Amino acid sequence: MKARYLIIIIVVIAVLALLAVGKLGGEKTMTYKQISMDEAKQIFEYGGDDSYIILDVRRPDEFADGHIPGAINVANESIGTESPKELADKNQLIYVYCRSGNRSKQAAEKLVALGYTNIVEFGGIIDWTGEIEK
Repeated sequence: MKARYLIIIIVVIAVLALLAVGKLGGEKTMTYKQISMDEAKQIFEYGGDDSYIILDVRRPDEFADGHIPGAINVANESIGTESPKELADKNQLIYVYCRSGNRSKQAAEKLVALGYTNIVEFGGIIDWTGEIEK
């Protein structure tokens, strides 16, 4: 009888240990990178190549009022459970901004959850000191 309990205890401990190893050393949590508006401005001005997308996640009317040159618009509210058609390459470097930085963080999290691997969030256009395109 004692041997049976001992085996059960050993099996339970082994299962718990395997679960702990899986949580601690298993899957890597995907996330996005954050940079300052100044860093983003330098990249856009002196980066040289166009191997990235600048993504404005404000509403279309806000985008039309003025946006960072070269940006495309996909509203945060439209990012759901399917990848936006404008963002076909999930490994593409994508710089994300909005008005103040709140929606860009939400959009960055959603894009990462959809499997995008190279997302950089840089805040809101209210802090942008560069050129504005209409």
